[in-house]
Amino acid sequence: MNIQTEENFCGLDKKSPLSKNFNILRYEDGSMSTIPHGFFRDWLDNDLLDAGFGDFYIGRCSGVGVGSVVKYDTATQSLKIGRYVAGGLRLKFILNGQHDMESISIAMLSFLADGLKNTPVPQYQDTVIKNDVWIGDEAMFLGGSVVENGCVIGARSLLPPNFKSEPYGVYVGSPARLVRFRFSEKIRELLLQLEWWNMPLNWLRVENDKFLLNLARMAEGAAIDVLQGLIESKKQMLKKSRG
Repeated sequence: MNIQTEENFCGLDKKSPLSKNFNILRYEDGSMSTIPHGFFRDWLDNDLLDAGFGDFYIGRCSGVGVGSVVKYDTATQSLKIGRYVAGGLRLKFILNGQHDMESISIAMLSFLADGLKNTPVPQYQDTVIKNDVWIGDEAMFLGGSVVENGCVIGARSLLPPNFKSEPYGVYVGSPARLVRFRFSEKIRELLLQLEWWNMPLNWLRVENDKFLLNLARMAEGAAIDVLQGLIESKKQMLKKSRG
C-alpha cells in the first residue's frame, strides 16, 4: 500500500494511547492524523497495509474511525483525504467492485472456470474527500465520489458512484441528497476564499478565538466582518513568510 501524507510528516507514534486502535501519523508542527488498524482491504478481505498496490493520501489533522475499511480491487484505484476531516465509526469506501452491465452477462467469467474470459472491469475515478469534512458513522462511499470542502455527510448515508457534492452542503440519506447548506452563499464564498485549512497551525493558534464563534447564528454582516478579518490576517502572515 502506497501511503502518502504531508511533507512535514515525522513518523508513527507507537507510544500514544490511541495506537492500540490507530496508526498515529505525527507531524513536525505537533499535529497528527489517524488511520484505523485493518483499514486497507482487498476483495478477499485481506489486509493490504503491506501489499504492493493501492494508493492512499491523508492530510494532517484528519482521522477515520475504528472499524472503517477502504476496499481496493486493482492498483489503479486511490482514496484521497484532505486536512481536518473527521470520519466516524465503520465507514466504508468501496473504490470499485464494478461489473460490466453492457455485455450479455454481468458474471466475472474468468474467475469461475478455466478457459473463460470476461470484458475488462470498468473503473471509477479517484475517491476524494477534501478539507474540513465531517462524516457520520457507517456512511458508505462508492467509487468516484468527490466531497467538497466544508461538507457534512450524515450517518449511514450512501454516496452513489461518481457522487459530486457542493461545498459546505449537508447531505443525508440513501442515496445521499443535499438537505441544506451550512451557511449563506456569501459566507460560503468567503470561507472558500479563506481556505483556512491551508494555513500553518501557528496561524490557527493566533486566530483560534474566531473559530469559537457561532457563525451560523450571527448576523450575516457580522459574520462577513469576521471572515474578512481572517482573510486579511492570512494575507499578512503569508506576506511575512515570503519577506
